[in-house]
Amino acid sequence: MTDSDHAPWEPPLAGSEIEHLVGALDRLRTTFRWKADDLDAAGLRARVGASSLTLGGLLKHLALTEDNTFTRKLTGEMIGAPWDAADWDGSDDWEFTSAADDTPEQLYALWDGAVERSHARLEAALADGGLDQLAHISTPDGRHASLRRLLCDLIEEYGRHTGHADLLREAVDGVVGEDPPAGWRARAGRSPLNS
Repeated sequence: MTDSDHAPWEPPLAGSEIEHLVGALDRLRTTFRWKADDLDAAGLRARVGASSLTLGGLLKHLALTEDNTFTRKLTGEMIGAPWDAADWDGSDDWEFTSAADDTPEQLYALWDGAVERSHARLEAALADGGLDQLAHISTPDGRHASLRRLLCDLIEEYGRHTGHADLLREAVDGVVGEDPPAGWRARAGRSPLNS
């Protein structure tokens, strides 16, 4: 029995640095997708208390973050479709608020597509220079971040928002837990992590 026979989203027990970083990110992606999975529009728009966060908003925000991280920050290229056709309102929280106008199918497809693109871009970047390669993004004084830093930043972003998703999903229908149940597969949309 290997580490992933029971739960394929688990990182290796004793792997390389790349395997652990990518495995940690994929575990968070899978847990987040499970928390947001199989909801209708009302479930994706549900809020908790005074917070304006929704699972739909988090799906759209993390999709944008995926594309932004492994395109603009990594290479300096514009993020392109589907974002280049978006009706940006100029606010810093556009993806959170505009998600209320999207259908569940659109939101799941947007996140699933962004993760699929990120997997391909990250795999290509790792093959082309590894974790130590410098990314396009830099500080005002010209110091560039490494691919390792981008990967760690995305892990942190998912950690924060997966915690938000825990609270939101429990409020929607009582689903709780740290990891998806054994054998879980995404029900709404196509998840490249679980296909």
